[in-house]
Amino acid sequence: MADYNVIVIGAGPAGYVAAIRCAQLGMKTACVDKWVNQEGKASLGGTCLNVGCIPSKALLDSSHHYYFLQKQAATHGIQCKDLSIDVAAMQARKNEVVTTLTKGIAGLFQKNKVTSVEGTARLLGNKEIEITAFDGSKQALTAESIIIATGSVPANIPVAPIDNQFIVDSTGALAFDSVPKRLGVIGAGAIGLELGSVWSRLGSQVTILEALPNFLAVADRKIATAAQRELKKQGLEIYLDANVTSAKVENNEVTIAYQDKKGEQQLVVDKLIVAVGRKPHTDNLGAAEVGVQINERGFIQVDEYRQTSVRGIYAIGDVIGGPMLAHKGSEEGVMLAERLAGQKSEMSYETVPWVVYTHPEIAWVGKTEEQLKALGTEYKVGQFPFAASGRARAHGDTSGMIRILADAQTDRVLGVHIFGISASELIAEAVVAIEFESSAEDLARTIHAHPTLSEAMHEAALGVDGRMIHA
Repeated sequence: MADYNVIVIGAGPAGYVAAIRCAQLGMKTACVDKWVNQEGKASLGGTCLNVGCIPSKALLDSSHHYYFLQKQAATHGIQCKDLSIDVAAMQARKNEVVTTLTKGIAGLFQKNKVTSVEGTARLLGNKEIEITAFDGSKQALTAESIIIATGSVPANIPVAPIDNQFIVDSTGALAFDSVPKRLGVIGAGAIGLELGSVWSRLGSQVTILEALPNFLAVADRKIATAAQRELKKQGLEIYLDANVTSAKVENNEVTIAYQDKKGEQQLVVDKLIVAVGRKPHTDNLGAAEVGVQINERGFIQVDEYRQTSVRGIYAIGDVIGGPMLAHKGSEEGVMLAERLAGQKSEMSYETVPWVVYTHPEIAWVGKTEEQLKALGTEYKVGQFPFAASGRARAHGDTSGMIRILADAQTDRVLGVHIFGISASELIAEAVVAIEFESSAEDLARTIHAHPTLSEAMHEAALGVDGRMIHA
């Protein structure tokens, strides 16, 4: 008889959610995790909670408060003199947020009777895993089902080797003990833009080098163009089509060589962040050895219900590719847990929202205008600027817009794209609309409270048929 019905390897957003849901559905569940914090203590939550989503948002919030007081408070009649930055206090607050939430997951495990196992797991085959504890001791556990949720790690590039002092990855960029005077960032994806925004608002001169020719190539072009223009106004220098060829540390500074359309270029900075994406974390897992198929990029191969090539072994989250987003992994965990319990859960990847936490924020769900053109789909567009929103103007954040793309024949909402204040919250309404196959008319007929930012969604929906009231 197996020790557990389910063993989950990894306690990030995919793993811990899967473990909790499995336990809620009556399965005897264990979750194995090897993360240790700076104090050498076990810390649940994976990358997202410990050195990713949560700490970055804590610092983003701190940096926004400082930026507001320095640049915008005067317009509200608030006079601030002798402003200063205490980076140590910011970091302490960030760490407190992380600690509180990691303890919260431990509490949820206890509440739902999930057994938490500290250590590194390795697949042995025959539904057995070996766990090496922090003290080196080993134990073997068996389960009817094993869920791999080991997540991802920052991708590195040979031309910019990480030294964790002058050249850092995203983890290191969240732990600076002072504001760099000159900061370089390789990569203008979500991570690079968010980290660049943090330190720019705190006073860094930030230069971002992106190898691709288009800014935020995965986003709607009009949204991306507006965002790029606004970020430049805020002081972020973003160079596209810039391929880094070397990064060398000399005399306590980093000299970066890169090529663009003009030829060889050089940039000298005090710190360099390498933010070129993430790669699946399967090191020492033993997955390939037991027959689990892994593709050429290192991602575990699964079917539509997240089963690997080995019966009884499943995988979810970043380790299987697709959108490498915490909420995508969590929903995969719920879906898989419910299917293991005999339910018929499904998951739609068409309704996974994307968010870039700059200020203003960028968010979208569904198809972009460029994708619809490529598919040959006839569509209508409704676009409403936040400059025409009473609430946005009262708040003092009028940059950006909401764009709704709807099928020209059926009026079904196909995509919603937002650049503006609170985009990360506003996108939820769009997700619901697409999930329930709503029409733009459904959104247009839905009463939105006044004055709210959500009225911009209402107006954009009206705009699909050319009947906006306030623009």
